[in-house]
Amino acid sequence: MDASPAPFYLKFSLSLLAVGIIMLAIFLGQDIIVPLALAGLMAVLLRPLEGWLMKLGVPKLMAISLAVLFAVLIASAVAVLISMQLADFSDEWPKLKRNIDLFYRDARRWIRREYSVSYRQQAEYLKNAQTKTLENFQAPETLGVVTGPLGTLILIPIYTFLLLYYRTMLMHFTVVLFAEKHKARVLEVMGEIKSIIQSYMVGLLLETTVVAILNSVGLLILNVQYAMLLGIMAAILNLVPYIGGLVATALAVMVTFISHPEMDVLLGVVGVFIAVQVIDNNFLVPFIVGSKVRINALVSIVGVLIGGALAGLSGMFLSIPAIAMMKVIFDRVDGLKPWGILLGDQTPEQANNNLFRFVNRKKTEKEA
Repeated sequence: MDASPAPFYLKFSLSLLAVGIIMLAIFLGQDIIVPLALAGLMAVLLRPLEGWLMKLGVPKLMAISLAVLFAVLIASAVAVLISMQLADFSDEWPKLKRNIDLFYRDARRWIRREYSVSYRQQAEYLKNAQTKTLENFQAPETLGVVTGPLGTLILIPIYTFLLLYYRTMLMHFTVVLFAEKHKARVLEVMGEIKSIIQSYMVGLLLETTVVAILNSVGLLILNVQYAMLLGIMAAILNLVPYIGGLVATALAVMVTFISHPEMDVLLGVVGVFIAVQVIDNNFLVPFIVGSKVRINALVSIVGVLIGGALAGLSGMFLSIPAIAMMKVIFDRVDGLKPWGILLGDQTPEQANNNLFRFVNRKKTEKEA
């Protein structure tokens, strides 16, 4: 006798429990999971380069080492370029300090005039805030905040090398986890995930390069100082979906305000970043970054916020590829298909139209 299917409330409760356990595991183990996840993205991105080197006759170990070394050199070159721009930025520190002092005095006079707060009260408030800030920086947790990213940067190349080296073993492990009858579907899901991640990462690199060029050119036209620095940093921040663009615009306006307080220049900077965002969202993302799986904007924004709450900036960056992989899995598991619909960007009207066109095409083929 066939067992009756589990009631909906039980399946829904188990799904929520599983989501809660996964989120708790990510939050508690982010120092381990985040570097592994970033290394996984890098491994998938570098896999074609490794395969190309092996076709040329390079041994596997040497091919993996060269691929990882190439990625490290590219990242180091970008870091050196940003450091050079920051060095130029530091040369202007006396001028920036003078402008900040002028702004500080004007702000103090405005606060005293508008809110009747004396200069002595303002000085006491700033002194208390400075004391609390120094205490926070001297706290033991600060060492982890500073050394955490450095440790991650060191671990990512090591993890990437090992994931590439043990790629076949890891794939075999994933396949044998499931019953033999599910082997074809598991291989299909793994191939789809690999294709999505590769297209996403390659597209992301191209998009970041184009955005950096557009930002820098626009700021150079406005004769903004540190145009290259602001353009590259804005492109890197743009890797965080939705939120990164807003943060980049605010940062560029603040830095520009220090050296170019003219309102027309500030409005020009905002206009450049808005124009680049329009080009990015309407042309670069659909045609360069667009992958085989489409995710709706609501889920993307919520996913980015959840990723940030669980693992900071790295969690924000990883949220979109994680959601894309979940959708691939949900679409191919019968009990999870409704969740795949929730993550997708296809409305019921579009789904019905697609189904109608599919039925008509099949009907025409039969009549022919």
